[in-house]
Amino acid sequence: MFSVQLHLIRSISTSAPRHGKKNFRKFQLFNKRGSRLFKKNQIENPQPDLLDKRGVRDIGYVDGNKFVTIPERIPELIVPDLTGFQLKPYVSYKAPDIKQEEFTAQDLFNVVYAPKIIEDFNSGKLNEDGTPKEPSAEENMSPEVAEIRARQTGADLFCSKD
Repeated sequence: MFSVQLHLIRSISTSAPRHGKKNFRKFQLFNKRGSRLFKKNQIENPQPDLLDKRGVRDIGYVDGNKFVTIPERIPELIVPDLTGFQLKPYVSYKAPDIKQEEFTAQDLFNVVYAPKIIEDFNSGKLNEDGTPKEPSAEENMSPEVAEIRARQTGADLFCSKD
C-alpha cells in the first residue's frame, strides 16, 4: 500500500534573486541616532534639547539666542616638555622582570630618619635620653603640620619640600 501526503505551506519571500543587482540608493543607511536629514536639520536649526552631543560637555550656556562661553570649562591639555628625554615611549617585552619587595614602615624609617640618627650618634650630638641636641625641621614638626604635609600632592616622594 502506498500513500502520498501533500502539505501546502504559504510563505512570503522578501527577496527576488532573479532581478539582479539592487539599487541601494533607495535604502536609507543611517545611524541609530537619526537619519541624514535629521542631522542636517540639527546643524541648520539647533535646538539644545534635541542636539545629540555624544558625551561632549558644554563649554558655556545659551542666554536667549546668544551662546556665552565660560573659559574655565574649556579643556586644557597639559603636556610636559620632553626635549632631551632619554627613555623610549614603550617597554620591550624582552625587558627582564623586576622583583621588588613590599616597602614597609621599617624601610621608610631607614630611608628618612636613620642617616640623621647615625650621624648624630657618631658625632656625639645626642642627649642622655637619646634626643638630638640640634633637631632638624622634620623632628620639630607638630602633628598637625605633619598631617597637612602628608596629604599634599607629591608627599609619597622621599624628598624634603620646604
